[in-house]
Amino acid sequence: MTQPLVLLVDDEVPFVETMTKRLSKRELTVHTAFSGEEALSVLEKHRNMDVVILDVKMPGMDGIETLEKIRRQYPLTEVIMMTGNATVESAVEGMKRGAFDYLMKPCDIEELMDKVNQAAKKKEKQEEKIREARVKELLSEHGA
Repeated sequence: MTQPLVLLVDDEVPFVETMTKRLSKRELTVHTAFSGEEALSVLEKHRNMDVVILDVKMPGMDGIETLEKIRRQYPLTEVIMMTGNATVESAVEGMKRGAFDYLMKPCDIEELMDKVNQAAKKKEKQEEKIREARVKELLSEHGA
């Protein structure tokens, strides 16, 4: 598996800068966005994004609303929700709406890397299933 392509979304600039450095040191390609709207714009340009690390509490479009739009427009892209002031309710809400997983800030970088790799593997398996289904469909259309 190639290294996952990651989008880090958080309105706290120092947090984004620090996490980008830490993830890049682990050979991830990291794109950044500082709002839900900006995240959707980045995804539009980079449709092959594997994993989005998404802050729950942001001004404007919050993490839950952003998650819903990502799941609708990019259903194979996995989303890991992150928050510094997690409530059980927001964790449950994020998971109900299709988040891959949920982490508290500050999170352990190795734990985050593990989640990113698990999420990317899940996306890769889904893409493989879709490819296999297309091949079967093409073969049946051509009488094979």
